[in-house]
Amino acid sequence: MRKVIVIGGGAGGMMAAIYAARAGADVTLLERNEKLGKKVYITGKGRCNVTNDCTIDEFLREVPRNPRFLYSALSFLNPQGVMELLEDEGCPVVTQRGRRVFPATEKSSDVIRTLSRTLSAAGVDIRLNSRVKAVNQQDGAVSGVTLMSGETLQADAVILATGGKSYPMTGSSGDGYAFAMAAGHTVIPASAVLSAIETAAEWPKRLQGLSLKNVTLTLKKGKKTLYTELGEMLFTHFGISGPLTLTMSCHLPDNLADAQVTLDLKPGLDMQQLDARLQREFESQPRKQLLNVLPSLLPGRMAEEFPAICGVDGGKQCCQVTREEREKLCQALKALPIALSRLRPLDEAIVTRGGVAVKEINPATMESKLLPGLYFAGEVMDVDAHTGGYNLQIAWSTGALAGQAAAEEPISW
Repeated sequence: MRKVIVIGGGAGGMMAAIYAARAGADVTLLERNEKLGKKVYITGKGRCNVTNDCTIDEFLREVPRNPRFLYSALSFLNPQGVMELLEDEGCPVVTQRGRRVFPATEKSSDVIRTLSRTLSAAGVDIRLNSRVKAVNQQDGAVSGVTLMSGETLQADAVILATGGKSYPMTGSSGDGYAFAMAAGHTVIPASAVLSAIETAAEWPKRLQGLSLKNVTLTLKKGKKTLYTELGEMLFTHFGISGPLTLTMSCHLPDNLADAQVTLDLKPGLDMQQLDARLQREFESQPRKQLLNVLPSLLPGRMAEEFPAICGVDGGKQCCQVTREEREKLCQALKALPIALSRLRPLDEAIVTRGGVAVKEINPATMESKLLPGLYFAGEVMDVDAHTGGYNLQIAWSTGALAGQAAAEEPISW
């Protein structure tokens, strides 16, 4: 019987341990925290968006970083497979807007409880408060691990499912990167993704708490459009956040100075229609101040800020607004520039970009190409995706494939 050690009791680690045990291995799951699934617990604002009910091809379009690497893992355990597993183990799921899948109770604790129960039923030895110091090697292959306590555990295979560096309070401290580098792997430096963004402009900060719906956010670098999407966004005390912003952060150029971001506040109207709408508003209320007319087009707080953003006097009567000023208003309504400053700190990001270079991992097994017996699962690798259940699915799929492969006897030639 193969002895498999899984380092990390998050989404990828729990799934890896389940699949390895079900494949007949003697499995030990080592978790540094006092309980399993700390990061799973906070996903989806505590509701746990476990996956997205889409096809593999649709899924890969939501992965901006190394999508083809995931094809084998997603084929092994696809989103529908995760849904079926959870339901079979007593955790019904529901599909909501955007095909996002949640536990029917909308409680992440129920997902963790279900997986914990499944681990125990599969015979996995779960060891909490067990932090790994090193992954051991012998004769050019993995031989086990050494714990911080000094205890050494022997193993035929070790699966690194240690996560990235976002949300460090959940235990994601980057330990896995050190283990991978010690095995000779290249580790792409960690950075924030699915992150809120600080703005250089001050006006977004003055709109703190304002949420906009049915707007289009566009990101360009030179003439190339890197991202454009209709949806919701939020202004904060530091800049911008919300679904559109988080997804856009996946596509930002390395140098933020190259990012040209614009906000279309009226995507349902073209420039000609918008100008006609403004003219009608002005002609019907010629003596009203511009500030008092704009709320018919914009949320109240934004209407107050908007003339100043456009460089137009909001105290002017509508009959005094010049054609050039009206054009400025129209232009800003259709393409309001938002100058970016920087991403929020990595420890606030939903997901870590970077990690173990996937070119050094066999996509058919998740095994290291450099050190036999070493496997990878989840966010420790250099893969990330948009919001919507995709990142958790990556963890489930890569974990399941790594667990299955680690449990199988290596082929002797």
